[in-house]
Amino acid sequence: MRHSGLQRQVLALYKQCLTAAREKPGFTATVRAEFRRHGALPRADTLRIEAQLRSGQRRLEMMRDPRVSGMGRFVDK
Repeated sequence: MRHSGLQRQVLALYKQCLTAAREKPGFTATVRAEFRRHGALPRADTLRIEAQLRSGQRRLEMMRDPRVSGMGRFVDK
């Protein structure tokens, strides 16, 4: 199965988030839940998907920060 460029970006972000979450207890379940929750976005809604990708990138950088020890829910604005 071939994925679009946007789908590949989402999958890559998911893998990066799961890898970063392994270092911190409780983060893996949160990452999975958030991706599952946003997985219901229609594929044609590229603007919202791109916005969620940018938000996810910021959250990934937060998870990689060694000073961060907890994570709340992701919040849509």
